[in-house]
Amino acid sequence: MTIRAALRLILLSFVCLSTCSAVVVAQNAETSPADQKAKLQFVVALSRHGVRSPIGGNDLINKYSAAPWPKWDVPPSYLTPHGYELMKIFGAWDRVKLSGQGLFAPSGCDDAAHIAILADSDERTRETGKALAEGMFPGCTIEVHAKAEGTVDPLYRVVGGLHPGDSALAAAAIGGRIGKDPNHLTEAFRPQLAALDNVLAGCGHTAPSAAKRTSIFDVPVALGSGSSYSSGYTGPLSVASTMAENLLLEYTTGMSDANTGWGCVDGATLRALMQLDTAGWDYGYRTPTVARIYGSNLLDHIERSLEQNISGKPVAGALSKPEDRLLIIVGHDTNIVTVAGALGVDWIIDGRVDDTPPGGVLLFEVWRPSDGGQPFVRMEYTAQTLEQMRQSQALTPANPPALAPIFVPGCSGQDLSCTWDGFSAAMHAAINPAYVSAQE
Repeated sequence: MTIRAALRLILLSFVCLSTCSAVVVAQNAETSPADQKAKLQFVVALSRHGVRSPIGGNDLINKYSAAPWPKWDVPPSYLTPHGYELMKIFGAWDRVKLSGQGLFAPSGCDDAAHIAILADSDERTRETGKALAEGMFPGCTIEVHAKAEGTVDPLYRVVGGLHPGDSALAAAAIGGRIGKDPNHLTEAFRPQLAALDNVLAGCGHTAPSAAKRTSIFDVPVALGSGSSYSSGYTGPLSVASTMAENLLLEYTTGMSDANTGWGCVDGATLRALMQLDTAGWDYGYRTPTVARIYGSNLLDHIERSLEQNISGKPVAGALSKPEDRLLIIVGHDTNIVTVAGALGVDWIIDGRVDDTPPGGVLLFEVWRPSDGGQPFVRMEYTAQTLEQMRQSQALTPANPPALAPIFVPGCSGQDLSCTWDGFSAAMHAAINPAYVSAQE
């Protein structure tokens, strides 16, 4: 390098350093609310229930496998004992985390009066609420509010069916994402479907039974009208989503290696197969038009609960009291998926995109600057890793659950926080008012 070239390089370096420094100073001057010192004052935690047994029992799924699915020690769709313990562990971690953020004292029952826990009427959601309360506030009295078993709660499900025209609109919205042909989903995910079908066939570990099994590729494909519980898409991907979820339940409830996917599924294999589950949810329920149908009522009541805390005054439709600091809503993956889809938010945790594993939580946090400025909102998604669940690992600062900060389209700044006005506007834009009802 010549002396002239070296001098030119040095000069350019000084120019770049000066320019880059100016850019950094300019960026720092545009501080958002979350750049200030702030105190956490309220959290809404939308949680999925813990690890359960398969819904409907093995009779409905044995036809797809070469050998019978393993038996469970609880009735279909019930929380497993392992799942209960996992939610206690998660509750204990919540206490550590929230006390570290100044929301609660590290121990004792005094703060239990400032918690509201709501759950859907199913056994698995009610028991999950109890486990979280037991882990978070051991020895304290916290009621889990839920309707009677078998009662359809409109907070978690659409009651009375879809409004006229919305079934066809939902089908059109999904069809518009897949080129109007549901077979396109089969082709797009053929490698993953083939891998799952090989597991279901025993992957060489299991001798085939005399009865011929139904390959997931033989599932009829259709895209029709949805209902209170269905988006309207059926086909290999919809069945594969359920099968992959059942393998996830086997793994996370701690079944033996031999019983987890007939000895064919380890953690790496499961993460790959779970792409089918998240894809099924993505096209079935994350499609924004569909998500706004199924998620609007819950989203509206969450927004009202946040508004009530910020105003300090009772707000009709809020799910907690003005003085509460934590609201836990225990529902289903459907609830998290549709709320997230309506808001247009995404995350990646533990190597999986937009997954909603058992016990996973979508968090809405209200922070208030210490100087008395306007409150702001942050969203996060957190869940135990697959190995933490399988091994019942204690959650500690050295071994925390997976956590993903969330960017909210329409209001998040560079630090991912939203002003309350911006977040409220984003919530209202995501809500379909035709599906909002008063909470009893």
